[in-house]
Amino acid sequence: MASYTIEIKDTFDLPREQVFAVFADHETFGKLLGAPIKRVRDSDQADPNGIGSVRKIGIGPLGIEETVVGFEPESLIEYTITSASPLRHHMGRIRFDNDSNGHARVRYTITFEDLVPFTGGLIQKALEQAIRKGVQRVPKFV
Repeated sequence: MASYTIEIKDTFDLPREQVFAVFADHETFGKLLGAPIKRVRDSDQADPNGIGSVRKIGIGPLGIEETVVGFEPESLIEYTITSASPLRHHMGRIRFDNDSNGHARVRYTITFEDLVPFTGGLIQKALEQAIRKGVQRVPKFV
């Protein structure tokens, strides 16, 4: 199994809390990426999208589920795939902070291994392209 990493960095002339809110809300995140995403289980924390919340990406049996495993308001979202998937050891991590000018900075990293040999590179390219395109759309969702 090969390991893959996607890393996307961007800065927005927007308040960090507003940028965080776009990524934290499962349905808004789906709209950002142009993918059908629905929260199927609420977190038992104050924010229903926090630790333990589960989102389904896709339609019907073709979807995958991701569970939020790390959540620090305005600072961090971590999630992993928790349903059947062609990926192993998947971890998505989105960090939020401010640059020296007070602009919201996002660092989005995904690591995974492919379960089916030679599929990881294709998955990596498709995911990275979709996420980069979505991240560029953040200002439209604030």
